Amino acid sequence: MVKKKVQVWLPLIFAIMMALGMIIGYKLRQNTSGGDSFLHNNNTTPLEEAINLIKNKYVDNVNMDSLEEPAINGLLDHLDPHSVFIPAQDLDAMNEDLQGNFQGIGIEFQMIHDTVNVMNVIPDGPSFKAGVQTGDKIITVNDKVNLTGNNISADDVRKQLRGPDGSDVMIAVLRGTSVKKIKITRGIIPLYSLDAAYMLNNTTGYIKLNKFAETTYQEFMQAMEKLQKQNMQQLVLDLRDNGGGIMQEAVEIADEFLDEDKLIVYTQGEHSKRTDYHCSKDGVFEKGKLIVLVDETSASASEILAGALQDWDRATIIGRRTFGKGLVQQQFNLSDKSAIRLTVARYYTPLGRNIQKPYDKGREQYEEELVNRFHDGELVAGDTSKPKGKAFKTPGGHLVYGGGGITPDIFVPFDTTTQPKPVIDLFAKGTIRNFIYNYYIEHEDQLQQYKTPEQFHQQFHFGENEWSALQNFAVKDSVQIKDINSSAKNFVIQQMENLLARQIWRSEGFYELSNADDPMIKKALTVLQ
Repeated sequence: MVKKKVQVWLPLIFAIMMALGMIIGYKLRQNTSGGDSFLHNNNTTPLEEAINLIKNKYVDNVNMDSLEEPAINGLLDHLDPHSVFIPAQDLDAMNEDLQGNFQGIGIEFQMIHDTVNVMNVIPDGPSFKAGVQTGDKIITVNDKVNLTGNNISADDVRKQLRGPDGSDVMIAVLRGTSVKKIKITRGIIPLYSLDAAYMLNNTTGYIKLNKFAETTYQEFMQAMEKLQKQNMQQLVLDLRDNGGGIMQEAVEIADEFLDEDKLIVYTQGEHSKRTDYHCSKDGVFEKGKLIVLVDETSASASEILAGALQDWDRATIIGRRTFGKGLVQQQFNLSDKSAIRLTVARYYTPLGRNIQKPYDKGREQYEEELVNRFHDGELVAGDTSKPKGKAFKTPGGHLVYGGGGITPDIFVPFDTTTQPKPVIDLFAKGTIRNFIYNYYIEHEDQLQQYKTPEQFHQQFHFGENEWSALQNFAVKDSVQIKDINSSAKNFVIQQMENLLARQIWRSEGFYELSNADDPMIKKALTVLQ
């Protein structure tokens, strides 16, 4: 009997409870109209709730993009210095550098006296094929966009000249005294990772890498093939000023120097399980003598490569303590086409070294750490006397250290020679660069007699006539170099010749000349001998 009564009344009880709930909910909504009840959503975070509150309730109309970017940066500021937000308008440029290419017309240009001057034309590129020449001055694009005047910036020029692969652009150039219209079909323009690859002497090769992008390993292998055909027996690998890039590219290059299945690097994070990267193939240079050059701006992937070779006693590291970046970033694209590069793991050298320098005192002090190295005299006195972090022993019995960069095996001090202000102004104002460009245009026919940078280095030298011409040219930029001392004068003349070699042969020409007097190169050759 009781069971039957419950069965009769249970549906009625549920109906009454539902009705009461609806009435109470309606009353609560009336009493809290305009309040914060809409915030209470278990699927949102307080940050999202705050943004929604501003968007829906703030007294004035607000551009939410102007709030969201600082909010994201504020969050990342509380993490490590290498977790960064990349706005949508900057993402393509950031990705291009790692992709190793962009879409455009294939020239190097410079704004000189409010005019776009073509400094170099990339061989076999779109502009080269269309007939653009070094020395041309671009004055209009597509017959309507004027590229001359004080208000034109380099970014303005890039926006007009770049475009999708296969698209056309019409430029008008001033060549001498005549105007020529040239139609260019845009293409894929390489951004090379490799600045130079040549023989320092009969048996010693030299390779300079400026970053680790998607094309770096391929460029490196092509350079190795070229140098080995020239009887290379030993190699100097220059990683100075190389801020890193894609870790896998550094791993692939390390594999070419290390044998068997040696561990190259491993990564691990709170939400990333340990991942080991081993040698997986026979390398092209597992036995020859190897020198790696590093300095305080060698970072990340550069340190992975140098650290692996040092841990296995495969290379002699020469230079100064590296930057100290032992964190791995992964890029996450956001809905508005912006992105976050978030640190997801730490990397460790084969011996277990994490060479990340401390960042617990904030980003400002982290960024000033390099400056402090100058002030503390470390870059001059030698950082081998200041090992950082825990000591590790290599298979050959050498001590190496973690916790603040890769400490080189052989220290070469930073050149502290100071130049007088007029010399600094020559470079800061672009005066010397523009002078060399004009000199090249005026003497292009005579300079064609030099077939290689080596021949140029041996036979060409600036004299007093060129020095006088530079003095007169510099006056136009309010730079007076007439009274500088002989040491400063010799320095300027040497840089003029280096820059002229770059104008003729691009970066490889520059390094062939500048390396001839480079203290680290000299030390490397001494060690190899």
